[in-house]
Amino acid sequence: MKKLKNILVGIIGIIYFVFVIINTILMLNINKYGVTQFDDMTLVAIKSEISSNNYIKGDLVVVRKPKFENIQVGDELFIYKIKKDGSPVIDLGIVGEIHEKDESLSFENGASYEMDYVIGGSEKVYHEIGKYFSIVQSQWGFLFIILVPSFLIFVYELYAIIVEVKYGKPDAKK
Repeated sequence: MKKLKNILVGIIGIIYFVFVIINTILMLNINKYGVTQFDDMTLVAIKSEISSNNYIKGDLVVVRKPKFENIQVGDELFIYKIKKDGSPVIDLGIVGEIHEKDESLSFENGASYEMDYVIGGSEKVYHEIGKYFSIVQSQWGFLFIILVPSFLIFVYELYAIIVEVKYGKPDAKK
């Protein structure tokens, strides 16, 4: 029974540490707008209601940035929008006009954006995953899901080493 317990704890530990490594990789790839990005692929978590029937609050959207010459009028694109206080938000719009001269575009609502602010178009949508992704990647989520358990594991292992050094191995007394 003790062997089964050790195997189960080992499997849970491996799964947890794989999760920690993956989350750390995701967090190390956060761009200057606070969004996880790998080259031309960006993970966009829909955190609020958005002006599209294709996405709902809580979705995780994998977005690919297109080359400027591949953008067409009518494409639905995610963009970074900078608020007056300097904080970025993600917006969605349909391309209404393309300005080749300065490599920018305008949405149907009249808002214009340079290519630097274009995130791209949707590749894949994962429903309901975005809310968990947002929690795990938040500061508080990172603290309570990764740092605190890792610290507790470290303290437990330190305690086990001290007990073993002071009293010897539990099996050695038999």
